[in-house]
Amino acid sequence: MLPTLRQLRYLKLLADNGSFSRAAEAAHVTQPTLSAGIQELEKILGPALVDRNRSGVILTAAGEEVVARAGSILAQTEDLVREARGAGEPLSGRFRLGVIPTIAPFLLPAALPVLRARYPKLRLFLREDLTHRLLADVRSGGLDAALVALPYDTSGLDHVHVADDELVAALPEGHPLGRAERVAPKRMESEEMILLEDGHCLRDHALMACGMTSSRHSRDEGFAATSLATLVQMVGSGLGVSFLPAMAVDAGVAAAAQITVRPLDADHASREVVVVWRSGSTRAQEGRLLAQVFRAGQPEAAG
Repeated sequence: MLPTLRQLRYLKLLADNGSFSRAAEAAHVTQPTLSAGIQELEKILGPALVDRNRSGVILTAAGEEVVARAGSILAQTEDLVREARGAGEPLSGRFRLGVIPTIAPFLLPAALPVLRARYPKLRLFLREDLTHRLLADVRSGGLDAALVALPYDTSGLDHVHVADDELVAALPEGHPLGRAERVAPKRMESEEMILLEDGHCLRDHALMACGMTSSRHSRDEGFAATSLATLVQMVGSGLGVSFLPAMAVDAGVAAAAQITVRPLDADHASREVVVVWRSGSTRAQEGRLLAQVFRAGQPEAAG
């Protein structure tokens, strides 16, 4: 006898919610029904999957392995159902897209009206988060695709190019480095450098432009910003120098701040904006269609 999708879903919901009551609520069934489904799954598979105690629910090692595989099975099944229902009509119905904070405010405003006009049946759900969490959700099936920036580890994922987004130097107004037409990243390394906090891939992209690593520039050294808007204000206040993506500058993120923006005198001082999806996903065609829309909305300076 094989496990059913319902039983696998019950176990995954239990793992996600941490209690039988919350998992049953998420599954829209009674707690005894969910508990019975998981017990039947344990009988089919053999080993215990859940340790039940007063402090809560803890998955056994076997349970964690089953949950990991169940996530992939359930995601592929959802893909199959969506493909069958939307056969011949891509980007119709629900599509869950993740996007990183250093792209969302600058690329989406121009693209979303085009998506609405071109694909009126599309129900787009957007989630803004850091790259590592978005890619984990794409791999597990929690998201259909994500709009992120490379370089980044995309193992298990496919991607398509949207734009090459240049990194530029951001300097306090009147800073000596601002007198040059282009700024060498190594010149900035000797300055007080302000970066986004750990977890933002733009932080690593900026350090790569300087030939530095995260270990050489700990978050405990100097200042760190939680967003591009905060970073711009910190640079404008004279607290240090930084890097900005050109798409953010083109969108006016630095317009009201007292900062000077200069191109970098370096090769490959840029990030690649891409749409990623799970390898083998039936949503590959839709990922490419999304990339076409995002690509068409890019100003020439960004790509």
